Parts: sequence; C-alpha cells; structure tokens
Amino acid sequence: MKEIKTVGVIGLGALGTLYAHLLTEGLGREHVLVLADRDRVERYRREGITFNGQLCDFNYTDAASVTEPVDLLLFAVKFGGLENAIASCRHLVGPETTLISVLNGIASEPRLGEAFSPEQVVWCVAQKMSARKEGNHAEADPLGELALGVPTGTDPAHLERLTAFFDRIRFPYSLPADIRTHLWSKLLCNTGCNQTTMVFQCGYGGLQVPGKARDTMLGAMREVLAVANAEGIPLSERDVESWVSIIDSFPPDGMTSMRQDSLAHRKSEVELFAGTVRRLAAKHNIAVPVNDWLYEQIQAMEAAY
Repeated sequence: MKEIKTVGVIGLGALGTLYAHLLTEGLGREHVLVLADRDRVERYRREGITFNGQLCDFNYTDAASVTEPVDLLLFAVKFGGLENAIASCRHLVGPETTLISVLNGIASEPRLGEAFSPEQVVWCVAQKMSARKEGNHAEADPLGELALGVPTGTDPAHLERLTAFFDRIRFPYSLPADIRTHLWSKLLCNTGCNQTTMVFQCGYGGLQVPGKARDTMLGAMREVLAVANAEGIPLSERDVESWVSIIDSFPPDGMTSMRQDSLAHRKSEVELFAGTVRRLAAKHNIAVPVNDWLYEQIQAMEAAY
C-alpha cells in the first residue's frame, strides 16, 4: 500500500481539534482537510478555532467539494452524528483509504466496517489526554495518545500503514496486545468517569478525593467489569486501578466530555455508556444498580434542558 499523504478529519470538538492540530503540524496544512459542510466551513473561517490559546491555521474544506479519496480519514464526531458523517464522506473513501474513529464506546468501529470495509478500519482508543472545548476554544493537556490495533484474524496491512505514517510525523500512539479488550477497558473508564462527573457536576478533582462521587465512579466501573467478563472480555480489577491512576493524574479543574455536554445543555453519550452496559447486563441477567441510577439521573437532567 502507498504511504499516507492526505488526511481528512471530520468533527471539530475537543478531540477533533486536537488531532487536526497534531496532523497539520506533522504533515502540513495543504495535506490535512478539516471537513464539514459549506455553512460550517464558512463559519470556521469567519470565527476561527483556537487550540491551547493559539489560532489554528486549518485547511477548512467543504467535504462535498473534494473529488479524490483521502489516504486516511479520521472520524471525531459525536456518535449521534456518525451516520451523517459517513454519508457526507462516503465519496472520500477509496479502496485503500484507512479509517479510524476516536469516538467513545464500542460501536463506531463495527459501524464503519459495515459502511465501508472492516479491513480498512483500524480500531482506536483515544486515551491519557484531558481535552475540553468551550465555544471555538479547545484545550488539551496532556495530549495523550491513540491506542491502535485490529481484531485477531484481521489483515494488519492498514494498521502497519498507519503506524508507519505516525512514526514519520512523530504522532503519539501505542499498540495494546488486544485492541478489542482495550476498547472495553476504555468503556469501563468512560462509564465511570464521564457519567459521574456529569451527575455530580464536577471536574476530575471531584473524582480524585474520597467521597460519593469517587465511590460512584468505582461502582460503575466494576459493573462494566462484570458485564465484560460475561461477554468473554478478560478485564480485571487491574484495569480499574489503571484507569483510576490515570484519572488521578489529570488536572483537577479538567472536565470530561459529558460534563462539558451538561454545561452546554447538549445531549450526552449516556446511551453509549450506561445504555450499553444496561442492555448487555440484561442479556446476562447481571444487576447494575449504579449504572441504572446514573442513567436515570442523566435522563432527568437532559429532560430539563
């Protein structure tokens, strides 16, 4: 396969801005298309986007105007926007286009595989960063990394192509031994961390000290652990401890994406977290009272917007 020379990024939230910035720095503005519809492109150009206090010199591009497939397409939309993103970028995906998603949860990679080809999808977990966006201003510290892999039995050609590209531009990534387990591990983190900060209306600092918020986070994580094991995913208490250690290292005033959603009165990704856990728990007849409570609290909060 030819090396990656052109990249498209769709979705310009906190993570989309972070990766558009890193890719533009590594590859050059002319080779990284920050994709949106025409009206949104015009607004981005007019209002500008900043990252860590500096105005971004992004190549804002109307996706409909692009006539050639890109070598790498990175999806950074919310899950609720994934279908629209797939439709608007379908013509940008050729037979050799590599696809990655930095969406939360465990559903976006299979969906991209259904929409295009499973062999073109490199499974991905965005991790170890604290990123936030308010209005047109995004921040991230630390920047974290992308954990990459493909399921057992899948052709590794696109993974090898992607890691060669990331090596070339010095983009941070890691290669966990089992990417499917790693995605579940991140689901464990998000289900506990994201939802708890939304319900308790706190930043990471609220999770870093003893109390009900931290206990709720841990309880939700351990329920994911039980459901994962029932699904044949070998998570353990070590995964809980590892993610708690990472969360404890974040800036206390940093905020999860769901806390940011609540402050902006946006619909959250609760269905990707507690919703997923509850559905799978019911299949295995596992009680998940902490996730039930979080789900009900978040539904009530969103109904009041």
